Amino acid sequence: MIALVTDRDVRVGFSADASGLILVPDAVARPSSVDEVVDVLRQAGAERTPVTPAGGQTSTTAASITDRGILLSTRALDRILNIDVGARTARVESGVLIGDLQRALAPHGLFFAPDPTSDQECTIGGAIACNASGPRTLRYGATRVHVKGLTVALLGGQVIEVRRSRLEKNTVGYPPLQDLVDWFVGSEGTLGVVVAAELALLSKPAVEIGLAIPFADERQALAFVVTARESAAVSPRCLEFLDGEAAAIARGDGGASVWPADVGAVVYVEEARNDEPPLDAWLALAEAHGALTDAVNVFEGDGSLGVARRLRHAVPAQMHERAVRYREAGGRRISTDWAVPYSNLAAVISEVRARAAEAELIPPVIFGHAGNGHPHCNYIGRDAAEVRTIEAVVERTLRDVVGQGGTVAAEHGIGKIKAKWLPLQFDSTQQRMLRAVKRELDPLGLLAPGNII
Repeated sequence: MIALVTDRDVRVGFSADASGLILVPDAVARPSSVDEVVDVLRQAGAERTPVTPAGGQTSTTAASITDRGILLSTRALDRILNIDVGARTARVESGVLIGDLQRALAPHGLFFAPDPTSDQECTIGGAIACNASGPRTLRYGATRVHVKGLTVALLGGQVIEVRRSRLEKNTVGYPPLQDLVDWFVGSEGTLGVVVAAELALLSKPAVEIGLAIPFADERQALAFVVTARESAAVSPRCLEFLDGEAAAIARGDGGASVWPADVGAVVYVEEARNDEPPLDAWLALAEAHGALTDAVNVFEGDGSLGVARRLRHAVPAQMHERAVRYREAGGRRISTDWAVPYSNLAAVISEVRARAAEAELIPPVIFGHAGNGHPHCNYIGRDAAEVRTIEAVVERTLRDVVGQGGTVAAEHGIGKIKAKWLPLQFDSTQQRMLRAVKRELDPLGLLAPGNII
């Protein structure tokens, strides 16, 4: 077995992710091969030691940190094993960064569709663990549909290969049992350690263009999102929303010329196609909803689209930085991940703001994937008491969200932070089924303790 690292400085280096929590593991394992992962899991099973897998540790739900047992880092499993241009597939180890994979695919005119905002720090294994998505999920879907096969190491050291079936029809057994790939995508390390994956790729469109459309009022912006989602004249790859404060953060990161300083909201859209994009149709839709069309910014080409991506990424990064100063007092950033049917989004956001005001909280900064009815409401809790107040407000919102057919977690997973809200969405039968699958694959309950269940 590889040596476990117990030096405190090393353990502290693996104790934080994007959740704002600090959990220092008892030891750290840094395997550089599948055999070494197997050795760690075999020994951990024999000694009844908990193991929590982690990749780039960008989790907002504390799924990739632990204070129980071993933190198993997959960062050194970072090889791109094969790119099959003809089949449009790639086989990679789980520690490969999404950004590195995209750069390797670009010369072949291919790309991996899932695009979490943290793609330069997020590993393929982490994306699979929480079924990550991103702005372009509106067109391409989340990680799950782009995973063709997985190599998974189980507790005790068994390694299994699971693959999507090529069948078009299958009536054997219960549907949830027909495709084992789906058991592991989104399982957050609780069932096994993903060590490699075969991924489906897409061909790069001939034309990719982004528009940042500012509005004086966020209600106009959200109405525009609904119309754009339902319009036959446009075909958005993403419909991203930034409220006034989020727009101010992005504007500050990008320079004063990006859009006016007093905008109430910005909607960022992308079109990706092999013919001319319908810019006139977009501008007509924007104008019909009161957009500040003289201030629309156009982003075209990889470099320019990269700038737009950086502006969007500045918002969660800045909110994370704002929260750091309150850590010693027990404060942190609380980032929601709920989603509702997109046509309900404006009403729920209005209620979120009303509840924050009623509780005398700092207004949340709201941004994210409005086209999917999926925003991120970022609150800053300045001390432990305010964190509790925010979580009570969030729970009231989540009850409403679930009542409207929504979800408590749309892309970041459940982790440890949201596990208490799982029963809002899953009834007792569903929870028992979760535990049954967990017992079957991890009978000792040692993998990623505290995540999901």
